[in-house]
Amino acid sequence: MINARIPVLGFAAYSGTGKTTLLTRLIPLLKHKQLRLGLIKHSHHNFEIDQPGKDSHRLRVAGADTVLLVSRQRRAIISEFASPEEPRLDEQIRQLDQAELDLILVEGFKTEYFPKIEIHRPALHKPLLYPHDSSVIAVASEEKLDLPEHLTALDLNQPERVADFVLNFVQEYTHD
Repeated sequence: MINARIPVLGFAAYSGTGKTTLLTRLIPLLKHKQLRLGLIKHSHHNFEIDQPGKDSHRLRVAGADTVLLVSRQRRAIISEFASPEEPRLDEQIRQLDQAELDLILVEGFKTEYFPKIEIHRPALHKPLLYPHDSSVIAVASEEKLDLPEHLTALDLNQPERVADFVLNFVQEYTHD
């Protein structure tokens, strides 16, 4: 990740495994530890962030290539890609103001090479990702798995332990 100036940690799994559920439990725990978090979520779907009928949507549909919507509480930038193609994580990282963050969490982008926690639910009968992805550093599962020594086993039902692992990851990154 050429554009990463801070730690980047992904959560990778097959669709329906619980990436978002884990992150919604994990983020408050990390915020409680005073971490400033950015999040990049990969979507395989065409999505609308602004609502049809609203001014921002009308202006974008009229032809604006980039719309910045801002209020006292938040800012959203909607950019149209000139030629639709699969987004690259490193390019998306470049778009974030990393000076205001301590960690970038990533949901998805499982085929790209960067540190990841794999989420695995044996009941879904999907293969593990780590044997084919050397960037997986831990596996979170609701069942005990027989993992190689270089991987950390995390209990998916104990988000506090996952948060501890993430905090250690950030501390190791900042001490290197």
